[in-house]
Amino acid sequence: MALVILLATPLLAALSTLAVRSRAALLEVFAAIAAPVEFAAAAMIVVDVIGNGKSEYGSYLAVDSLGAVVLITVALVGLAASFYSIGYLREEVRKGIIGFSRVRQYFALLHLFLLAMFFAILTLSPIGMWIAIEATTLSTAFLISFYNKPSSMEAAWKYLIINSIGLLLGFFGTLLFLASSAESGMDRFIDWGVLTREAAGMNPMLAKIAFIFVLIGYGTKVGLAPMHTWLPDAHSKAPSPISALLSGALLNVAMLAILKFKIVSDAAGAADFSRNLLIYFGVISIAIAAFIIILQKNYKRLFAYSSIEHMGIAALGFGFGGLGTFAALLHMIYHSLAKSILFFAAGNMFVKYSSTKIARVKGVLTALPVTGVVLLIGFLAITGMPPFGIFITEFYILSAGIGGHLPVVVGVLLLLVLVFAGFLRHVTGMSFSEAPESLLSGESNYLTLVPPVLLVFLFVAAGFYLPESLNSLINAAAALING
Repeated sequence: MALVILLATPLLAALSTLAVRSRAALLEVFAAIAAPVEFAAAAMIVVDVIGNGKSEYGSYLAVDSLGAVVLITVALVGLAASFYSIGYLREEVRKGIIGFSRVRQYFALLHLFLLAMFFAILTLSPIGMWIAIEATTLSTAFLISFYNKPSSMEAAWKYLIINSIGLLLGFFGTLLFLASSAESGMDRFIDWGVLTREAAGMNPMLAKIAFIFVLIGYGTKVGLAPMHTWLPDAHSKAPSPISALLSGALLNVAMLAILKFKIVSDAAGAADFSRNLLIYFGVISIAIAAFIIILQKNYKRLFAYSSIEHMGIAALGFGFGGLGTFAALLHMIYHSLAKSILFFAAGNMFVKYSSTKIARVKGVLTALPVTGVVLLIGFLAITGMPPFGIFITEFYILSAGIGGHLPVVVGVLLLLVLVFAGFLRHVTGMSFSEAPESLLSGESNYLTLVPPVLLVFLFVAAGFYLPESLNSLINAAAALING
C-alpha cells in the first residue's frame, strides 16, 4: 500500500496545486504536507525491503534493495527541497521577480517531477522506467526556463534536445534487450526479473551493443562525459531547489537505470565489457570536470561540474566492482546530501547577491554567517576531505581498483587534487573576502536555513555512523549488481 501512497501523494498535490486560483499559502501547505507523506511512505517501503528483500504491490510495482537505496535518497532530497522551496519562493516574490502564477506553476511541476522519479524507481517495466525518466525531462524543462530569460530558455532547449536524443538511444538499447525475451513469448509482461532470467540465452555480442546504447542514453541523463553538455547550463539556470533535485535525486535515478541494465548485461555474459565501459566513462567524466572546475566563474556551474565528477567516481566504483560497488552506492547517497547542501547555500547567496558570478560574491561569512558556514562545510564534504563520508567512499573505490587498474587510480587521485585546488580557490575567495559595504548582513528567512542546516547534521552524522539496517541494505544492493 505504501507504494500506491508514494505515487498518489505527488499526483494529488499537483492536481490540488493547479486548482488553486489565488492563495499562495495553500500552495505552500500542499507542499508541506505532501513531502513528509512521501518521505514516510518511502521509509515504510525501505523497512519492508530490509525485512523481506522486496516491497511490491500487484504485478507492476516493486522495489528491491537497489531501488530502495535510490528511493530513500530521492525522498529525503525531495523533502528538503520542498520546504526550502517555500522560503526561497517567498523571497523571489518579495523581490518582485515572480508572481502567483509562476509560484503555482513551480509547485505543480515540482510534484510532477517527484512523481516521475518515484514511478521510475517503483515500476517493474523497463519501458515504464524509460517513460518515467522521459517525463522528468518534460517537467524539469519548464523549471529550468522558470525565469524566462534568454539564457534560461537556451538552457531548457539544450536540456530538452540533448536528453531526448540520449533517451532515444537508451530506448533503442532497451528494445534490443527486450527482443531476446520477446522471442520466447509475446503474451506476457516482461519485467526486470524476466529480462535477467532469460539473459543467459542472449547473444553476448548483442548484449554488449545493447548496453552501449543504454549507457550512452541514460548516461546522458546521469551527466557522464562527453554527454554532459546540458548539465552545467541546466543546473545553473534552474531555481536552486530544483538544481538540488536535479543533482541529488535525478542523476541517481538515471544511474539506477544503467545499473539495472548492467545486471542484465552481466547475466548475458558481458560483465567485463560493462565494467570496462563504466571505468572509461567514469575517468573521462572526472577528468573533464576537474579541468573545468579550475577555470569556473559561476558558482552554480561549479557545483554542476562537481556533479559530473562525482557521478564519474560512482561509475568508476561500479566498474571496479567488489568493494567498489558498495562504496559507489554509499557515495551516491553522500553526494546527494552534500550537493543539496551546496545548492541550498547557492540559493541563499543568489537571493542576497542577485548574481551567480563568483567574482561578484564577496564576504559570504560576513553577509550570510550561517550560509557561509554551510558553504564551507559543503566544500570540505564534496571535495572528499576527512572526516566526511565522501572521503571514505572515495578511498574504498580507489582501493578496489588498485589491484587491476593502478594507472587509473593514480590518474584519478591527481585529478581529485586538482578538483580540491579549484574548489579551494573559488570558495575561499567568496567566503573570506570583504563584503560590499552596501550589503546588509543577515539571512533571508528560517525556511531557507533549516533544510541545509539539518542536512549538514545528517551528513556529518552519517560519515561517523552508518546504521546496521542501512549497511545491510546497501550490501544487498551491491550483491545484486556484482552478481
